[in-house]
Amino acid sequence: MSAPDVWATIGLLVLGTLLTRCLIFLLGPAVKLPSRVQHALSYAPAAALAAIVVPELVMTGGALDIGWTNPKLLAGLGAAVFFLATRHLLGTIISGMLLYTALRLYM
Repeated sequence: MSAPDVWATIGLLVLGTLLTRCLIFLLGPAVKLPSRVQHALSYAPAAALAAIVVPELVMTGGALDIGWTNPKLLAGLGAAVFFLATRHLLGTIISGMLLYTALRLYM
């Protein structure tokens, strides 16, 4: 691609991003989403978080590493069990980090 093509692509992507992000603010109350769509959108933050966290837990050095020798995966599973048992978010973060540190030191 030539330089003008690259800049045109960047400009179009910026325009598309601005339109999609600002459209809800411009139209605001005029747009009413169906209740099923609103319900589905309530799961978007959890899905985004899972999409960020899960690859970090199961990948090591760019390769899939699902085994008992992966300290990140084991610490993540331990933190998930802690959260399911206590429902305490800060404790989950602390226990996951402590477990990861211990596993990394002893593995």
